[in-house]
Amino acid sequence: MSYVSLSGLSAAQLDLNTTSNNIANANTFGFKESRAEFGDVYSKSLFTNAKTTPGGGAQAQKVAQQFHEGSSIYTNNPMDLRISGTGFFAVSKDRFVPDQNELTRNGAFHLDQDSYMVTSNDEFLLGYDVNPDTDQVVSYEAKPINIPPEFGKPRQSANVEVGVNLPANDQAKDPLQFDYNDPDTFNRSTSSTIHDSMGQSYKLTTYYLKDQTQTNTWNTYYTVTDTEGEKPVNISGGDATTPTGHVGHTVRFNSDGSLASLNNGNPMITEALGSGETPINLQGSDPNQTLNFDLNSATQYAAPFELTSFKDDGATTGFLTKIDFDQKGNVLGSYSNGENVTLGRVAMVRVPNEQGLDKKGGTQWDSTTASGAKIWGESNKGSFGTINNGTLEQSNIDMTQELVDLISAQRNFQANSRALDVHNQVQQNILQIR
Repeated sequence: MSYVSLSGLSAAQLDLNTTSNNIANANTFGFKESRAEFGDVYSKSLFTNAKTTPGGGAQAQKVAQQFHEGSSIYTNNPMDLRISGTGFFAVSKDRFVPDQNELTRNGAFHLDQDSYMVTSNDEFLLGYDVNPDTDQVVSYEAKPINIPPEFGKPRQSANVEVGVNLPANDQAKDPLQFDYNDPDTFNRSTSSTIHDSMGQSYKLTTYYLKDQTQTNTWNTYYTVTDTEGEKPVNISGGDATTPTGHVGHTVRFNSDGSLASLNNGNPMITEALGSGETPINLQGSDPNQTLNFDLNSATQYAAPFELTSFKDDGATTGFLTKIDFDQKGNVLGSYSNGENVTLGRVAMVRVPNEQGLDKKGGTQWDSTTASGAKIWGESNKGSFGTINNGTLEQSNIDMTQELVDLISAQRNFQANSRALDVHNQVQQNILQIR
């Protein structure tokens, strides 16, 4: 019967179309190959003999996508993400309605004009807020991930912590001769940066002088360099004073090189930087800014001079310099002020039945009743895969297999066409019988 051959032609055409679509998307990131699935057709009734029923042809049952992983392609873009294992990214067309979202395995993201992570179709990547102290997700209510180009308001320096080893075998100096302009009057110096209330930076210099009048004792003096030059900074209640009135403090060590005392145990706080005989030009910022110096980790060992640590709680406004991701899916922003900030965590989604997902195009899917509800989670937890950056998932098609399938579908089409021709010839012969 001709309709049997026609059903075979239709099935072969669907197979050809499916295979052609796979080949066309060979370079589509996150694409999943499709497979045309068919079933036979049998029509029976009370008046037919099942043993002699030849069948009614073929029918398409489903074009099923295959969700096995594709291979990796490595890029130089840190915002290219790949999921190794199960799971999908969630993206939303409207950043104000993140509940309406779709799923994708295409991790080619970039920043839009508002610094949101988006797909090539400008759909927003969803993620979670993270507590920076505990590194735990605050809420599993997903929202668009924003990476601000600036981070943090300016913060004036208030506490300066210095870790240093002062060589025990250094030559002692006369504290009455100290002059920060004369390197022969002190042993060592270190420089660092502090900030005012507007985030403007200044050079803070610490001078170390081994006191020849006292054993295992060093005097420490400070200066700040502003637009007008280097100026002395005096310690409030300091116990080391020069003839010029530069006030510092003493650092006394035990015989084993460990710290014994600082400034005779008195608080070490400078006078207001914007006051005194030579006030620091703070250029309009808070003139009452003071600094508290902490050298509690200082040592005096028979070892070279070494600055082991420096901490300043001040900061200027930071500008984004780098974006990175860890295996937890955390978005890590590095800023020019030295701040390294966790800006969120990429959300991951899976469904109980991937074959039930509704194809939306653009390598995106949506959940259905057949797929089951979306299950939200995190990278590298439970049954979710791991997020890697700087790499993308390629299409999972096997080009060799697709070409073989293409030839097979073509042969099937040709065979069904030939069967239809033979059927037409038989009908013509029957009609010509006299």
